[in-house]
Amino acid sequence: MTNIIFVRHAQSVYGEDDRTRPLSEAGLKDREIVLDTLKDGKIDAFLSSPYKRSIDTIKPASEHFGMDIITDERLRERKAGSYEEGLLEKRWQDFSFAEECGECLNSVQKRNIEALTDILDKYKGKTIVIGTHGTALSTILHHYNNDFGVKDFLRIVNWMPYIVELRFNNNELVELIELAHVDKG
Repeated sequence: MTNIIFVRHAQSVYGEDDRTRPLSEAGLKDREIVLDTLKDGKIDAFLSSPYKRSIDTIKPASEHFGMDIITDERLRERKAGSYEEGLLEKRWQDFSFAEECGECLNSVQKRNIEALTDILDKYKGKTIVIGTHGTALSTILHHYNNDFGVKDFLRIVNWMPYIVELRFNNNELVELIELAHVDKG
């Protein structure tokens, strides 16, 4: 059994540069929930999106275990484009749709599943923590359950952090366990 514990980042400060957005004061405090959730388990590696908020969310836990965080560019969040009302639903109805200067969900899902497949192959039988994002994680969950859609995304959109464990047997998802979340809605 390979266990992947996805940690959607804690609340961040919104700004111009998506990659370097820091955690908010509340987000920094909420990292304790991540540490408390993980500290008594056996963790074999920490991986993350290269975005600051994802790395910073799992950093206290990685330090607790004395491990570095390995970043993978493929685990990054969706590149957001121009905003218009109704685009969220449109993206979830048509995974190939992308607003101007944005990235479609197909692309996000493809690169995240590619990364996850490589991780499952490399860390077979291990427990891995992955720092992630709301949309990136949602496309992964949709990959394993086609019924996961916009309503499910909206259910978790304000959960920061959100910790969910996916258990795999030979790269096949056999169980999903929601471990913890903080609702910032």
